[in-house]
Amino acid sequence: LKLNTIKGIGASSNGRTPGFGPGSWGSSPYAPAIMDRKLKIFSGRSNQVLGERIAKSLGQDLGNLSIKTFSDGELWIKFEENIRGNDVFIIQPTNSPGDNIIELVLTIDAAVRASAKTVTAVIPYFGYGRQDRKDNPRVPISSRVMVDLITATGADRIITMDLHSTQIQGFATIPFDHLYSRMVLLDAIKDLDFDPKSSAVLSPDVGSARMSQAYAKRLGMHFALIDKRRYAPNKAEVAHLIGDLKDKDVLIIDDMIDTAGTTVNAASTAIDNGANSVTAVATHAILSGPAIDRIKNSKIKQLIVTDTVSITEDKILDNMKIVTVAEVFAEAIERIFNGESVSALFEF
Repeated sequence: LKLNTIKGIGASSNGRTPGFGPGSWGSSPYAPAIMDRKLKIFSGRSNQVLGERIAKSLGQDLGNLSIKTFSDGELWIKFEENIRGNDVFIIQPTNSPGDNIIELVLTIDAAVRASAKTVTAVIPYFGYGRQDRKDNPRVPISSRVMVDLITATGADRIITMDLHSTQIQGFATIPFDHLYSRMVLLDAIKDLDFDPKSSAVLSPDVGSARMSQAYAKRLGMHFALIDKRRYAPNKAEVAHLIGDLKDKDVLIIDDMIDTAGTTVNAASTAIDNGANSVTAVATHAILSGPAIDRIKNSKIKQLIVTDTVSITEDKILDNMKIVTVAEVFAEAIERIFNGESVSALFEF
């Protein structure tokens, strides 16, 4: 517990000599003002289930936040409780639709104007993370714009998980904590009881190679890599396979599954090259467009994802396992609130 006292102007540092003005002892002494720091968790509408799980892991309820949409599509947001002087954490993945982003920045602004001590944007899935550079003439660097929106609105810190490109952290001028889902996904993978000698982690593209290698090393499995060629947005084809998958149980690990084209193509390549089975693992289950139909008709035996993004009932498959990342975020939030190291979470 940290106590903030208000001293009068001109008071000595040791407190023996009172000053004048608010908080001074003067001729009408009174006890210095004291304010307790409190941790409060709020959630936008993008993924309230995860917000409730994070709050529960911290031993509290979600704060009371009203969000309404007017008939013309504009949003109205109000904190229904006092947050003055509190450390406020706002949970909101910024996946489609774009209203989720506007909802987040408006909630941040409301918290700042309500005199919260600190405001932290907890973004389990960071939307526009794939647009992290200028890869064509006359295009925006959209992930930089997202960071600027959050920063300019008054957020003091950003927390997210498994960024598509870690360089996005460099766009921010405020602390930016990057969490990893491997803490919970490794346990789910170990439950599959694969024999490391006859198993392989397959990276579906070069961009996922580093993550896949980390899993392969941790699990003691073989490693393979697909050289992918992207010929249009959300469209790619396999060019080469580097590694041996014959008679092996294959794990395809990626940060997200969007339209599932990359994952399904990698699964087909694995089976065509002699793999016994294919299990796909991803942090963010975006599952847009033809994703569900592609997975249903694919060679994927099991799909393991997390709850960073809300998955609607029509997208939940029989072979899908959803693991929660609530405890990872809860631990990070508690460490930040207590002024402890967040990176120590991943030293294993």
